[in-house]
Amino acid sequence: MKTIHIASPEAIPAAAQEFLALMGDETVYTFTGEMGAGKTTFISALCAALGVDPEEANSPSFAIANEYRSETTAELIYHFDLYRLESLEEVMDIGFEDYLDSGALCLIEWPEKVADILPDDTVRVNIRVNDDNSRDLIIE
Repeated sequence: MKTIHIASPEAIPAAAQEFLALMGDETVYTFTGEMGAGKTTFISALCAALGVDPEEANSPSFAIANEYRSETTAELIYHFDLYRLESLEEVMDIGFEDYLDSGALCLIEWPEKVADILPDDTVRVNIRVNDDNSRDLIIE
């Protein structure tokens, strides 16, 4: 387990770079945390660190999934926000397992809804809000 401390919003890009340096060959990363913890904000910063145009990396809350392409590596990145989904069946209807099996990087918010079908090597990240309003990324 590894923890990355984010003292302020200004520290998010540096935290994204630190996280990027820790990433291995795994392709599925889940992000949990209370509403407003900064899941989308951190994923957007991570996508920017991966070479995605920062204007493109935003919340897929209404679309469920956004597809980005790194401008530096041409790598595909999928960003899922499953908050609005009601059931695993809805997730299956969008072909979610195909995304997981694609070999592309999958960044998933609200993964509780798909916990039963996530790969064994999924990297789980919890974003904890501290009393001083800083954040800790706890990476399993």
